[in-house]
Amino acid sequence: MNPMRLVALFLFGALWAVAQAPLTPKAALERLFTERPARAEWFAPIFLQQVPLAQVEAILQQLLGGLGRYEGVEPDGPNFRVNFERGVVPAQISLDSEGRIQGLFFRPPQPKAALTPEQLLAEYRKLPGEVSVLVLEGPRERLSLNPDRALAVGSSFKLAVLEALRQQVEAGQRRWSDTVPLRPEWKSLPSGTLQNLPDGTPLSLEQYATQMISISDNTATDALISIVGRAEVEKLSPRNRPFLTTREAFVLKNPQNREWLERYRANPSERAALLPQLARLPLPDVSVFAGGPVALDVEWFFSTRELCALMERVQALPLMSLNPGLANPADWQRVAYKGGSEPGVLNLTTWLIAKDGRQYCVSATWNNPQARLDENRFFLLYTSLLNSLK
Repeated sequence: MNPMRLVALFLFGALWAVAQAPLTPKAALERLFTERPARAEWFAPIFLQQVPLAQVEAILQQLLGGLGRYEGVEPDGPNFRVNFERGVVPAQISLDSEGRIQGLFFRPPQPKAALTPEQLLAEYRKLPGEVSVLVLEGPRERLSLNPDRALAVGSSFKLAVLEALRQQVEAGQRRWSDTVPLRPEWKSLPSGTLQNLPDGTPLSLEQYATQMISISDNTATDALISIVGRAEVEKLSPRNRPFLTTREAFVLKNPQNREWLERYRANPSERAALLPQLARLPLPDVSVFAGGPVALDVEWFFSTRELCALMERVQALPLMSLNPGLANPADWQRVAYKGGSEPGVLNLTTWLIAKDGRQYCVSATWNNPQARLDENRFFLLYTSLLNSLK
C-alpha cells in the first residue's frame, strides 16, 4: 500500500477518535456560555423532562446579563467555578455515557472582590425602588439601611407562621407529632408539592412546618395558618391584618378578580369580611405571575428588624437549617435561613452562628413595583455581606 495513504489513513483515524472522544464536564459547561443559545441535544432526555430547555436558557441569559462578560471555567474540587466580569458562579455538572448533561446546578453568584461596608451600602442605595438592610451581631447593629421600613417580603412572612406554631408547641397546646389531615381548601399554587397530595393525607405538624420552610410550600403554609389560627399569627404582626393565606393573595392578584381587588383596596376595615367570599373563587393559573410585578400591595409587610426578631426565635429549630440559602454551611457552625420572592419583591434573611460562637442576623429586602428585579445583582451584594462576617 502507498505509504502516504497509510499516513493519511492514520491521521484520519486519529482525528476521528478525537471527534468521538466523550465531552468532559468542563467542556460541556464551557459550551453553555460560548455557543449560544443552548441546544436540546446537549441534554439528556431525563434532564429536559424536569427542566425545560427554555428555563435553562433563561438562567444562562440571566447570568450573562447580570454578571457581565463570560471569562471561563475553572475546576473547584469535584465541581467548577464559572468566572464572569463581575462575579463567580459555583457550578455542578454531570454527564451521561453519551456526554449529554444529566445534572446541572448553579449556586448563587459570589463576589470577585470584597467590598467595604461603606461600598456595600453605596451599592444597595443604587438599586431602583426601596431597599432595607440590617446586619446584627448579637444585639449590636453592624450595618443598616432603612432597617425599620416595612416592605413586602414574599415568603419570608412564613417565619411568623412558624413562630406562632412554635409558641403553641412550647405552651403544650400542640405537639410537633400531632397529625392533621390535608384539607382541600388549604391547597394553593406552588412553590411546594403538598397541593399534589390526595385530600385527607395525614401529615404531622412537623411535616407541614418542614415543607413550609425548606421548600416554601404554600399549601403547608395555608394549612398551618388555619391550624394555629389566623388571629394568633396576627398577634405577631399586627400590621398585616387580615393576615392573608397564600391562596387568598393569589386570588386577589388574579386579573380576572379585579373587582374584588378594588374592594379589598378601598375598605381596609372590611377586608376580613371579604375573605369567606374569596374562598369560593378559583385559583388563577400560575402563568399570571410569570411576567412583571402584580398588585404588590397585596403582600406581607415586615421590616428587616422584625424579620431578624422572628428569626432569632425560630432559628434553633432543626428544620431551619435544611435550606441554607446563600450561605455556605461549611463556613459556619450553624445556618438558619428563609427567603421570599415574587416579581418585584425579594427578601433574604439568614441567622449565622460562627465557628467561635458569635451570632449574626443578615436580612435584606428589595421592592420595585415597576420592574422585575436583577436577582443576581442582589445576590452578589448579599453574599458580600455574609462573607464580610466569616
